[in-house]
Amino acid sequence: MTVTIFILSLLGAMTLGMPIAFALLVCGVALMFHLDNFDTQILAQNLLEGTNNYPLMAVPFFMLAGELMNAGGLSRRIIAMAQALVGHVRGGLSYVAILAALVMASISGSAVADTAALAAVLVPLMRRAGYNLPRSAGLIASGGIIAPIIPPSIGFVVFGVAAQVSITKLFLAGIVPGILMGVTLAITWWFCARREAPPITQEDRFEWGRLVSAIRQGFWALLLPVVIIGGMKAGVFTPTEAAVVAAVYSMLVGLFVYREMRIADMPRLMLQAAKTSSVVMFLVACALVSAWLITIADIPGQVGELLQPFMDNKVLLMFMMMALVVVIGTALDFMPTVLILTPVLMPLVKQAGIDPIYFGVLFIMNNAIGLLTPPVGTVLNVVAGVARVDLARVTRGVMPFLLAQTFLLMLFILFPQLVMVPARWFY
Repeated sequence: MTVTIFILSLLGAMTLGMPIAFALLVCGVALMFHLDNFDTQILAQNLLEGTNNYPLMAVPFFMLAGELMNAGGLSRRIIAMAQALVGHVRGGLSYVAILAALVMASISGSAVADTAALAAVLVPLMRRAGYNLPRSAGLIASGGIIAPIIPPSIGFVVFGVAAQVSITKLFLAGIVPGILMGVTLAITWWFCARREAPPITQEDRFEWGRLVSAIRQGFWALLLPVVIIGGMKAGVFTPTEAAVVAAVYSMLVGLFVYREMRIADMPRLMLQAAKTSSVVMFLVACALVSAWLITIADIPGQVGELLQPFMDNKVLLMFMMMALVVVIGTALDFMPTVLILTPVLMPLVKQAGIDPIYFGVLFIMNNAIGLLTPPVGTVLNVVAGVARVDLARVTRGVMPFLLAQTFLLMLFILFPQLVMVPARWFY
């Protein structure tokens, strides 16, 4: 009965058009009444405590770093470096999108921000070069979802807080799976390019001088992920401190090295980052109210009873949990899915003896893939809007890459060593 009330109250509020955050509050109040435990003071206290968490300070700083990176010219130089390196091969602009997505993911950690930046620069170039635009838009969207996997990842920060696991270990464990996502996209595009890529032109030829110039201009942009990952690996700073370093570094490079940003731009960029961060933080606060009540109502125990036949087989249990995430991810956005399912699934993960870091990487990867699935598909909507291509056509264009990423996720479930062995190298 408790699970039914939880689901119906949440879906009912969403059906009425409530924002997800308020729907989560309604869900929490419904559970309070069901448990005969309604108390406005407890509600307010949990709402405040939801965001009173030091690691969550990383979210606004990583958001600010993304804004500063785009305004300061770091994103454009990363794309220029990738174009100079692989733009000369058949279908080269798509390989540029994949390579640039990998580098940008190691700086901002936001799938939406990375996708918007990539699409704004590359879609006009692809349109002029005669690429299949829906397929290219689908590839750019698929590259954008690497951002929640490669550190610094906002998704890992929120999951780490909700699941109470090490954010630093999540960051380090996400490096190789994120790179493998990029490799998977490149292999998939190689098969598509044989039929769809336009022929190579004289303008696309490789030039050493152009590559050296692009690397020289983009050196400071490339240095940022080295500073962030190297600093965390060496124990110089925590993920929260890494977010501050990323923001300050992006500001200094944009102001004094590339000089594409002015001091007068800072209030606008900080306001934009604050607006985006406030939405995420309020959502986290409301979700943690529901998370507390989920624990009180023993919903994980009731879900555990449903999954009891699979508890003795870690692989089957992971498949069932990932299938649940896929279904919910088609209806909910990335962050609500993470915040709603984490307190439900984590007790089952611990009970079954599954490594929480391993589960966290696959859980966030699955939610990132959900950004490509309609009808919500936030990243898909972003790239369709920037490219000015109908969403239905972009959905068809993304299908080969969506299937490839899903296949990679299944490989990670079948072979956990693909995630955990490289993770231990970084530890």
